Amino acid sequence: MCGAAGLVWAFDPAAPNSHFPPCTFRAMTGLWCPGCGLTRGFHQLFHGHVLSAMGENLFVAVALVAAVVGWWSWTRSAWGRPAISLPVAWRRPLAVVLPVALVAYGVLRNIPHAPFDALAP
Repeated sequence: MCGAAGLVWAFDPAAPNSHFPPCTFRAMTGLWCPGCGLTRGFHQLFHGHVLSAMGENLFVAVALVAAVVGWWSWTRSAWGRPAISLPVAWRRPLAVVLPVALVAYGVLRNIPHAPFDALAP
């Protein structure tokens, strides 16, 4: 994970002739998927441009928290400690709200009229 973060920090995915692969969904359909812009957003975030990162994809913060918590949980279990788990009361709401939010975001960012066009990267 640190190696991938280092590559995203060092090389701009938005630059011409970038070595990062394009989004397959976007290449096949011409539509923005909910994940389009995450790599560019992380590049902006790693360079301290928080608003630019959020402009690329609103889920940059959610993905960052999920990656850090997942990595920390894995590290704890590798050290023989219990892995981090969500409180039981959070599991069902997150299992419903997060997929619904991702699908809604994917649909809304493809509407070419204001204010939804601001959701496209």
